[in-house]
Amino acid sequence: MMNTSKLILSSASMTLAFICSYFMELTMQNAEQYLAIATLIFADGFFGICAGIKREGFKTYKAIKIIRTLFFWTIILTVILVIEKSIPGAGWLSETVVMPLVVLQLISALKNASMAGFIKTEVLNDLLDRIDRHKGVRK
Repeated sequence: MMNTSKLILSSASMTLAFICSYFMELTMQNAEQYLAIATLIFADGFFGICAGIKREGFKTYKAIKIIRTLFFWTIILTVILVIEKSIPGAGWLSETVVMPLVVLQLISALKNASMAGFIKTEVLNDLLDRIDRHKGVRK
């Protein structure tokens, strides 16, 4: 009886060690992508908190949204990287799924920085007009 429980416990610990080492290696090989997403989300969150304090005061539930967003995009990036690593022709997934996040979060960070007073509204409008030249210029 004692040998069976030791066998089950050692099998479970070896399986868990394998899974953890796999994800550790995946994270270390793609540390720049994880860091880029984390930095972008925290920058957007910082400017969003500053803008929120300026407008309506600090809201805890809005600040917690930053951690939830970071957790969500970390899981999405991990799933994408596992798929890319396991399927040879899926190398395009990162660019297709993650790049829209990067663009939208960057625009959100710029907007929040403008609302917080870090960037002048005219500079932000000029930047956004350069991104969307086909829509014309703001007045």
